Amino acid sequence: MSAAPSAPAALRTVAAFDFDGTLTRHDTLVPFLMRVRGRLPVLRAMLATAPGMARAALDGDARHAAKEALLIATLGGWWLDELRPYAADYARHLVASELRPDRLARLRWHREQGHEVVLVSASPELYVAPTAELLGCAATLATRLEVDRRDRLTGRIFEANVRGPVKERRLRAWLGGTPTHLYAYGDSAGDAEMLAMADVPTLVRGGQKLTPAP
Repeated sequence: MSAAPSAPAALRTVAAFDFDGTLTRHDTLVPFLMRVRGRLPVLRAMLATAPGMARAALDGDARHAAKEALLIATLGGWWLDELRPYAADYARHLVASELRPDRLARLRWHREQGHEVVLVSASPELYVAPTAELLGCAATLATRLEVDRRDRLTGRIFEANVRGPVKERRLRAWLGGTPTHLYAYGDSAGDAEMLAMADVPTLVRGGQKLTPAP
């Protein structure tokens, strides 16, 4: 699928990309947790939260609760500064070997055109933000993790999981009232609202490849 012609120069042009499954080849959260805690502790935590994960497929509130339960079991009590080196290393790994080449090429095309690129993701801002920085993105709108007064993670999600309507809300807030020509890229139902608000929405699924931009 080719990109639409460029917007008039008077408009601000933004390209919003979902992260997991759109830019990346697979989910990124569990591999990150395994890098931090090890494979066995994460598998045990996933087993313990399995009933909630099963309900999560059908209900947004259950999805939020199940994700929090996994994060509490794996990251709760960690100092934020302890995790930053893991996040930075993981971001380098993602950029080096886990991004889909055609989607990365499209992101770079937008940057070459002078468009503002923003990553909008339900994955933790902790590692999505350094990934976005490596990719030269203008902003990151991702799920934030709660920290206590001493900068220790509680494992809970701060405010809301950035999925579905929350993606649209966060993106609209970031765009403000500036007239904008918006491209959006996503791969799942969690991106539906973001795609619906775009002037040029692109839904990509699985291994579907984007054709080179003009």
